[in-house]
Order: sequence, then C-alpha cells, then structure tokens
Amino acid sequence: MLLSKSCVYGLRATLLLASNQNGNYTSIKELSEKLDISFHFLTKILQQLTAVDLMESLKGPKGGVRLSKSGEEITLLDIVIAIDGEDLLTECALGLPGCGIEKPCPLHDMWASTRDEIREMLESTSLTQMANKGKKMNLRITADGKFTWE
Repeated sequence: MLLSKSCVYGLRATLLLASNQNGNYTSIKELSEKLDISFHFLTKILQQLTAVDLMESLKGPKGGVRLSKSGEEITLLDIVIAIDGEDLLTECALGLPGCGIEKPCPLHDMWASTRDEIREMLESTSLTQMANKGKKMNLRITADGKFTWE
C-alpha cells in the first residue's frame, strides 16, 4: 500500500464529510462508527487535518468536525500531503538516498513517471468529485461495504 493507514482513513473521513457538506459539524464518534475506524485513531488523524486548516473542529454537545472550505476546493493531494507528507511523491521507490538522474536506482525511470501520474490524479481530483462518484455509483467506503452514502 502506498498510503499509510492514517492517510486512507483521513481520505475516507473527508470523503464522507464532503458527501454531506451542509455547514454542520459531524461528531467524530458518528464518523468513526459509520466508517468502522477507531475513535481515538480517527481523532488523531482529524487533528492533523485541523492543524493545516483543512478541517475545523468545535467542542461541545453540538460539536464535531467539518471541512474548512468547500469539498470542491480540497483535493485528494491536500489530504495526502497533510497526513503522509510529500515523500510518496518525491522519494525513491527503493528508499535510496540521492536517487535521481545522475545516480538512478533500477526503478527510477518507471517510478518517476508513475509518481508524476499519481500526483496529477490526486491534484486534479477534489473531495466533492470523489464523494459524488461514490454516491452516484454506490461505491463502498468501508471495509465491509455496509455503509450507505447519505
């Protein structure tokens, strides 16, 4: 898997929020239950997204989290970089320091072009686009596939 579990969960949570973006806050407990993700683990992930202003949080009985701007303005790349950083999109596939045109690894040429395609896909896809596709095609967002889009 190219993305960390934290990043995958962050993408799933933000897709769910983008699918029902109405300005209201959604409790982390509700998100964790719908997505079947540990509450404490999800809380840490969402704190990372809040720290970089992709989400807002509100404490209290009517509190929770929400996207800080329209899901159309947030790309999948924004979420990936906020949680996993840019290493996936800049580092050697074999983890060799100094890998590049002058001192390439055996995978360098293939990985460099694939990496660029991945970056382009993440950068050109908004949360709203993916959420709408998920709703329209009833694509699964949980491991067991029991979740239904709202």
